[in-house]
Amino acid sequence: MTVAVGLSGGVDSSVAAILLKERGYDVVGITMKLWRGAYKGGARDACFGAGEAEDIASAEKFAKAAGIEYRVFDCSGEYERRIVAYFRETYLSGRTPNPCVRCNAVMKFGLLPRLAAESGLKFDRFATGHYARLGERGGRVALLRAKDEAKDQSYFLYRLSQEQLARQIFPLGELTKREVRDIARAHSLPAAEKPDSQDFYSGDVNELIGAPPREGEIVDSSGRVLAKHDGFWRFTVGQRKGLGIGGGGVPYYVTEIDACRNRVVVGTAEETLKRGLSVVDVNWVSYAPTDAEIPCFAKVRSAGRLVPAVLRNGCDCEFAEPVAGVAPGQSAVFYDASGAVVCGGVIDRATV
Repeated sequence: MTVAVGLSGGVDSSVAAILLKERGYDVVGITMKLWRGAYKGGARDACFGAGEAEDIASAEKFAKAAGIEYRVFDCSGEYERRIVAYFRETYLSGRTPNPCVRCNAVMKFGLLPRLAAESGLKFDRFATGHYARLGERGGRVALLRAKDEAKDQSYFLYRLSQEQLARQIFPLGELTKREVRDIARAHSLPAAEKPDSQDFYSGDVNELIGAPPREGEIVDSSGRVLAKHDGFWRFTVGQRKGLGIGGGGVPYYVTEIDACRNRVVVGTAEETLKRGLSVVDVNWVSYAPTDAEIPCFAKVRSAGRLVPAVLRNGCDCEFAEPVAGVAPGQSAVFYDASGAVVCGGVIDRATV
């Protein structure tokens, strides 16, 4: 069986390819080229940035040393239309985008393997270095949290379709990050000590948004003006740093973005707490669509904790305890007690 592995030049995808080879699979490496130089970028290590050429060179060097056929596919135009434009439009609507979730479903697990197949590359399955696991539930492919809960990436994968999951392999799902780095060191991989990429964009995201400065007000929940800002799109719900509000000793957090009035509403930590949320554009994963009440655990941001909750009507979630930083536009993902992703959706609104 031949497996196409999405190579990024980093330690995770490289180890994924090595493990598959050791298990007897024929492996080919494929990479997305996303950067066209249309933006300035920056020095941070990120998925999208000017450092991509170096990452591709690293992936090519690894593939050659491992005896793996390797190809690069130019996805930059589609990335601009499907990911960067979505990122820009979501911020300018006063909501918080999640480009990594969309990129996985549309680009990495969608366009990339499709272009590889259309080029004549023959493979049976697709694999990546994501930390997640697969299972079976009621005739559906189940997406489960990884063994290493600190590195689990199932939140970013909830939009994958059953068709995408059925052809997928996650070689790292049962490993910890430390074990992955140990494997890389045992194989003398240069990527063994390479830091994880933590950012979407290597530069200032306001460059991608491309909106000129526009002065507005930062107000508290009573409407009292506390400060000025130069664009509501520079803020997100739950944000604390960079508000430009000094004095008083009480920290403020963004509680609401009013795009129509170019106004940012802030409040105390207590004012950020919400009892629930509603989601739209729901993707059912391990469970078939249902309106039944489902006890679950909710995650409202990638670095957030799992909170006991109840999902009703497939879209309304009530938390067992108040949760801070529920940001419209971000994703909420719901898990069952076994760690399987029930479903997920885009947060439409928070409920008090």
